[in-house]
Amino acid sequence: MAELAIPRPTWKRVLENRRVQWGGGFLFLLLLVAVFAPLLAPRDPIEQDLMLQYLPPLWAEKGEAGYLFGTDSLGRDIFSRLIYGSRIALFVAICAALAACLLGTTLGLLAGYLGGWVDAVISRLVEIWMAFPAVLLSIVLVAVMGTGLHSVVIAIAVIDWTRFCRVIRAETMAQSTQDYVASALTIGLSWRRILIREILPNVMPLLIVLLTLEMGIAIIVEAILSYVGLSLSSELPTWGGMIADGRKYVNQVPWLMVLPIVMVIASVLALNALGDGLKNTIDPVMRK
Repeated sequence: MAELAIPRPTWKRVLENRRVQWGGGFLFLLLLVAVFAPLLAPRDPIEQDLMLQYLPPLWAEKGEAGYLFGTDSLGRDIFSRLIYGSRIALFVAICAALAACLLGTTLGLLAGYLGGWVDAVISRLVEIWMAFPAVLLSIVLVAVMGTGLHSVVIAIAVIDWTRFCRVIRAETMAQSTQDYVASALTIGLSWRRILIREILPNVMPLLIVLLTLEMGIAIIVEAILSYVGLSLSSELPTWGGMIADGRKYVNQVPWLMVLPIVMVIASVLALNALGDGLKNTIDPVMRK
């Protein structure tokens, strides 16, 4: 007699997924680097030494011990600046993605479940908002509010809430036709309790994927704003600012621009891999 297969716990399926292992492992390492930046960075990221301009990486010819990735045009240690830049990138990614998620999910749930004039108003607002180019609008918002991390976070959240709203609205409309919602209505649950206790848990797998993707987008947008000088002060270490500095000398010292670009790309790919892996293991539809 054949034995019945015992389903594995969700957390085991998550940990066994290769995408989750790669993406989550890289991001966990990046988070540790950001948290312990003062201990890991060999030098002050804004300390200048004009006698050590354009030092090549340690493994290249004329590389100097103590400067793993060399120095920039002001003699600042690139390795230390990359480490401290991860702090800014992760801070913006987490805060902006959570803010956009909270606003967009709330409006999406309301529009998808209540329908009627509520859905019409929110849908028109989303359409109007999405008519503006996202990056251009973020630059305008930061220019109006002033530079700084808080302005960058607010700008990204204000722009990208529509991404969450549209997807969650559609999913909420689909979930509203399920039997469990009809049962909740039969026993007299209010629409608020149905949204929070019934529908929201069922859209959570999709929400997790959207959140990880949004974090990657936030890293890119912050890098763009830093590149054009609208994030933090130019002397503070941001990956976008480092790319802008390296662009001026890309033919002579290409590592100045290549290294922060690699960090941005690796972070975004890791977030995408983590999101895909979580969706494939958490979402019951994807597991079939």
